[in-house]
Amino acid sequence: MDLVSVALGGARIGEAGARWFGGSRGWGMRFDSFEGIGFHAVLSGSAWLIAAAGEPQLLNAGDIVLIPSGAEHGLSLRPRMLRELPLMKLEAQAPPPPSSTFDIECLCGAYRLGRGHLHPFLRNLPDLMVVSPDPAQHPELSALITVLGRDISERQAGTSLTRTALIDLILVHALRAWHEPLFEIDDAGIAAALSAIHDNPQTPWTVDQLSARAGLSRTAFGRRFVAQTGTSPMAYLTTQRLTRAAQLLCDTDTLLAGIAGQVGYSSEFAFSNAFRREFGVSPGRYRREHQRVLGLAL
Repeated sequence: MDLVSVALGGARIGEAGARWFGGSRGWGMRFDSFEGIGFHAVLSGSAWLIAAAGEPQLLNAGDIVLIPSGAEHGLSLRPRMLRELPLMKLEAQAPPPPSSTFDIECLCGAYRLGRGHLHPFLRNLPDLMVVSPDPAQHPELSALITVLGRDISERQAGTSLTRTALIDLILVHALRAWHEPLFEIDDAGIAAALSAIHDNPQTPWTVDQLSARAGLSRTAFGRRFVAQTGTSPMAYLTTQRLTRAAQLLCDTDTLLAGIAGQVGYSSEFAFSNAFRREFGVSPGRYRREHQRVLGLAL
């Protein structure tokens, strides 16, 4: 059961962004919380990672900080309290890296969800995860970060496509480098039920049907499903259906009635009501908002 692909697939409906930043002397920045997943890659120098709780952690060149659920945090050239750091203001169009050198230089990338919620898998990970990849074991990470840096600097045609692909790859490889075995569902029964949901979200699954797929009693299935995913079977199914619907709204011109059928709703009306509860807007408005954001990016 490939939870990384499923979780990042849900995050991908958000807006992809990447930028360079750096500072010298008394530099420090606080990054506000957001709904999404992101990372910082330290290109040169060293700095302190500041969390809302706990001791600051020293980062060096080559380190990557994963922020799997958008937790508030800060970076600083000296240890400080998070509330002492000024808030990083993200411009609509991030400037390219300057030619001068700094005491710390970083590259960051993120998927920011304007609507909807992260997959439970990402929400259940630690708020901040520091990866110090061995270049011999993970040479692809430094190569990907280099390519993303060039992509930001050169602003060539197709940037919205290359940036999304590069952010995807960096997140996947950094998660693998952190602790890959933790991303596997070790309960074969629950893995079977999850595969059924992901492969056929349009099926009118019931808890009894899913527990039969898992080879478990209804009670044992419900308890073990929550332990593995952090949510109930029916809540998970609803989120997967509507996340899939959001992806179809973003990536295709399929009519709403067609999308409703593909994700398990008997009518466009039922689908629209469920989508509005999950995302806060109608499917039509969600599609228009995505098209407007994509047009700005292009």
